[in-house]
Amino acid sequence: MPIPAALRKAARVLFKDGQHILLIGDSITDCGRREENAPYGNGYVSLLRAFTTARHPEVRLTWTNRGNSGNTVRHLAQRWDTDALAPRPDWLSVMIGINDVWRAFDGHPQNAVPLDEFVETLRGLLRRAVEETGCRLILADPYVIEPDREEPQRATSDRYAAAVAGLAEEFDAVHIATQRVFDHAMRCTRSEDWSHDRIHPNLAGHALIADVFLSAIEL
Repeated sequence: MPIPAALRKAARVLFKDGQHILLIGDSITDCGRREENAPYGNGYVSLLRAFTTARHPEVRLTWTNRGNSGNTVRHLAQRWDTDALAPRPDWLSVMIGINDVWRAFDGHPQNAVPLDEFVETLRGLLRRAVEETGCRLILADPYVIEPDREEPQRATSDRYAAAVAGLAEEFDAVHIATQRVFDHAMRCTRSEDWSHDRIHPNLAGHALIADVFLSAIEL
């Protein structure tokens, strides 16, 4: 039985009854959604869906996970028509940029995406999504779970995150400040408390991401 309204947090959700929420991105979104953890994965998407349903059972939503491990914005461009536009979501959430940066530091620099290309490609994809489907956007920053802001990968990632924040303002999107929530958590914890490699979150790390999503979509 749903929790009575008087006992629930006094909040409304941006999503409306009957809407379709599609989340697209890289491995942080994927989380096995095509394999043993189909169809939502075992990461923040699954947690966000579960908690949104639990808090707002009166808002019946359709959820789709279109994360693909290893993706950069170039990969999104290749599959945008089929994976983002064809389902015609009411809300499209995009978390991309981690691999665009990481490839410059993991021995595959030829696969890194320069910042100007990243911004222009993502801007074009978002414009198409809004114009062709009428969807609202949610944009989540790339991040590195690294407290030293001068560390090269972290410093580079911060520039990509700032670009995503700028695009969120440009498109009047809901902005998910992912890096900021990890920075806040690391005031009293270590990077390894959230991830074994500073990138792929454990369950607690995914819960942090889901929590900041919830804070952003609740009124």
